[in-house]
Amino acid sequence: MAKIMIQGTGSSVGKSILVTALCRIFKQDGYSVCPYKSQNMSLNSYITHDGLEMGRAQVLQAYAAGLEPEAYMNPILLKPTSDKKCQIIFNGKVYGNSTAMEYHNMKLDFAEKLKTQFEDIEKQFDIIVIEGAGSPAEINLRDRDIVNMGFAEMVDAPVLLAGDIDKGGVFASLAGTMLLLTEEERKRVKGTIINKFRGDIEILKPGVKMLEDIIKIPCVGVVPHFTLDLEDEDGAVDFNKNKKADLDVAVIKLPHISNFTDFDALKVEEDVSIRYITAKENFGNPDLLIIPGTKNTIDDLLVLRECGLEDLIKEYSKEGLVIGVCGGYQMLGNVLKDPYGVETDNEEVNGMGLLDIETTFEKEKVTTRVKAKGNYGEVYGYEIHMGISNYGNNATPMFTIYDENGKDVNRIDGAINDRENIMGTYIHGLFDGIEFRERTLNKVRVAKGLKERESLHYENLREKNLDELADLVRKNIDIENLYRIMGINR
Repeated sequence: MAKIMIQGTGSSVGKSILVTALCRIFKQDGYSVCPYKSQNMSLNSYITHDGLEMGRAQVLQAYAAGLEPEAYMNPILLKPTSDKKCQIIFNGKVYGNSTAMEYHNMKLDFAEKLKTQFEDIEKQFDIIVIEGAGSPAEINLRDRDIVNMGFAEMVDAPVLLAGDIDKGGVFASLAGTMLLLTEEERKRVKGTIINKFRGDIEILKPGVKMLEDIIKIPCVGVVPHFTLDLEDEDGAVDFNKNKKADLDVAVIKLPHISNFTDFDALKVEEDVSIRYITAKENFGNPDLLIIPGTKNTIDDLLVLRECGLEDLIKEYSKEGLVIGVCGGYQMLGNVLKDPYGVETDNEEVNGMGLLDIETTFEKEKVTTRVKAKGNYGEVYGYEIHMGISNYGNNATPMFTIYDENGKDVNRIDGAINDRENIMGTYIHGLFDGIEFRERTLNKVRVAKGLKERESLHYENLREKNLDELADLVRKNIDIENLYRIMGINR
């Protein structure tokens, strides 16, 4: 079994997308390949077919490898609840909540479990493409590292070090990272990758040669900057990025926003632009307003209340179309209760009062894959929430869930008002399927005097873009050298 690990000079240098590209390239070349990231910190998560939670970045990588996403591809998921605390997901299930220091002290306990698990995965695939996290040069974390060089040494993986030239200072960041590694760690690095390059490669080449002379490591490729409609690397999202189009879809940028990949499927619609509202000043007059999920519903609601966005949402809801997803759905209700301190120290706060529901945060997390149907068509997706919402006399369910983790069920989800302009649901990914997306956007189009349109399959666009990504990376990286580094003779 062969393996290769992509580490980076820092966060958001493109490690996730490079792993995605390599997974698709190796699959195209006829190998069984699996993505792996021992520890991911992200508020973008996903529920597998067996009801386990994992990071979204490894989901896209799994699709690139032609696999169904599985929790073992991302055994540790850290979901921040504040600057110093996080929820720990281990092998898809809630392990507990901890401070940064508490988790730091736990790492060695996880190390042996990760090693044993990885050895089992090795037996199932020809190649494993491993992703690091942040930078391997965090020397204060070296003694308990389980995601960068510490993990590479644990499983004896060769490393490629990626740097982002678009940030500036790529030569210094690559050389500086190598300088801070130990001698044994430097030996493990078999090549560098310069990512997100714009411009004339001939101008860059002398710098690449000088870098190779300095660090004694070859550059295996320079990957150009590209724009494809693939999921953004968590933490690297440009929330100020705007595309002008006929339909203005606005998403509230909550302080603890989670699962913003819910709205990626809207990108396939040529007449839709997506923007993120960060303050009252850029609220505008959207055609559709979405309140997304969050890891801290109550605190984020209080922020909206304090900054004045809640008042604008309420005013907009008198005529506009509002959709709340998960935490956003909970905010639209009358009351939010947290008797066990699951999310916050606030035991009870009033909601926006736009839907007649009441939410109580429970100790157990709901993690399910679901299929559902309602007046706006059929949807499929997944639920990840601690809160349970109860209906008042004036609440009408939005969906009937008929499939839960592959089993037949019959239960209600979400709520919608009488005018059908305010709606909420716990189902993440509700725009991925055609029916709900098409009917919702056509409602907006008709209201604006525009013609109705047929929606496209999001999955087809994703597959096309994954192939385009693989082609681009294959042309700009020495793939045959990578095979040699992994010990594969072709």
